[in-house]
Amino acid sequence: MSDHQENNSCGSSAITMDDVKNLIKKKDEIEEQIKAYYDVLEDQGVGVEGPLVDAEGYPRDDVNLYQIRNARHNISCLQNDHKAIMAEIEEALHKLHAREKAKRGQDEVEEEAMEQQVTLPPPFARVDSVTEGSPASGAGLRLGDEIIEFGSVNTENFQNLQNIAAVVQHSEGKPLRVSVIRSGQKAQMSLTPQRWSGRGLLGCNIVPVQR
Repeated sequence: MSDHQENNSCGSSAITMDDVKNLIKKKDEIEEQIKAYYDVLEDQGVGVEGPLVDAEGYPRDDVNLYQIRNARHNISCLQNDHKAIMAEIEEALHKLHAREKAKRGQDEVEEEAMEQQVTLPPPFARVDSVTEGSPASGAGLRLGDEIIEFGSVNTENFQNLQNIAAVVQHSEGKPLRVSVIRSGQKAQMSLTPQRWSGRGLLGCNIVPVQR
């Protein structure tokens, strides 16, 4: 018996539709047994609650007392079994449903990640340092951000850092669209090159990415 229970508990973590079908089969069998015992009581004409003593308080001699008591006892036990198995079926269905839902969610996450990888171009430069209080810092640029777009410069047309320097010089006071890859995700920001208390117009150091 203990082996059987152990097997059961191992299997409960990965419930299958077959497990649910088996539980439903057991439930049907219990219902059949209950019905059979009800038939016994029906035959004796006493039902589940009928008195087993006569008006004088003596045990009735027109019915099979042993059979009736046995049937009533078994109905009571079987009803408890029935209640337990219904709860098991409900829990099994709930687990199945939850697992399906989790699987669907996982699939969606994987698809999204794949889409991200497909659509993100390789970076051409990386942010090596950002000075606190600078235009770059204010725009939300962070250390380690990998640049895939800097104004009109992108992965396709980037040749060297002079490209970025030229765009910055020509865009003083004008917002530039900057796109970076951060933790595998694309992040966009608006960076306006301008004079500030530090050096240059950005306040960050950008290095090319070796490709």
